[in-house]
Amino acid sequence: MNRTIMISDIHGCLEPFERLLEKVRYVPEQDRLILIGDYVDKGPQSREVVEAVMRLVERHGAIALRGNHDQRLVDFIRGNDPVVLHKFAEHGGPPTLQSYVGFSEVTERSREKAREMMEEQYASHLDFLADLPLYVEDDHHIYVHAGLRPGTSDWTLQSDHDFMYIKDEFYLHPTTVDKTVIFGHTITTKLQATADIWFAGDKIGIDGGCSIGLQLNALLYEDGVFDTAFVTNKKQRSE
Repeated sequence: MNRTIMISDIHGCLEPFERLLEKVRYVPEQDRLILIGDYVDKGPQSREVVEAVMRLVERHGAIALRGNHDQRLVDFIRGNDPVVLHKFAEHGGPPTLQSYVGFSEVTERSREKAREMMEEQYASHLDFLADLPLYVEDDHHIYVHAGLRPGTSDWTLQSDHDFMYIKDEFYLHPTTVDKTVIFGHTITTKLQATADIWFAGDKIGIDGGCSIGLQLNALLYEDGVFDTAFVTNKKQRSE
């Protein structure tokens, strides 16, 4: 496999994801696909995206990392923390419930109903998301959903929370690793003037804000050279 394709923060946007794989001419037998977390919430087809990611991992050897929204869905269904319920409701959870169980109300009562339905019908999805790794690395790059905490003596031992949630403490400061860090989580319009991929020397941000009507980015790496591709989220933008 000579080419690596990296995509992050699909957020229930199945159609742009399928278009992007087609645009970059993804060939599972030849390409290594790395998905950098956040498959659910905000967009309309979280269930279908998770199913697609599961197929890519199980049939084609794609690598999928765990994002904070993926973890939150698991915690919402399998836990009882009222803080998680509030954050799920406020940060894109209702469309995920609609996708999975046909209703979008987020309350303690609806969580119990959703828990029963999802554990009966989609326990494999929850298990899949809960078991996803927080990072992967190769000879040249470290791939992680949110970033690395600078100054940590051994970055692999940083907290799960940092792997999934860290923001400005990471992207505003130089890393302390000798590999380029590829990350999502922070929409690149917060890092620059456009939704294109953000290149910053020791780190590269690829979240183009598909779920808010911007674009879904792909970072391509082959023979030491980066390339980029993107598709716009036409449907959500038009709405």
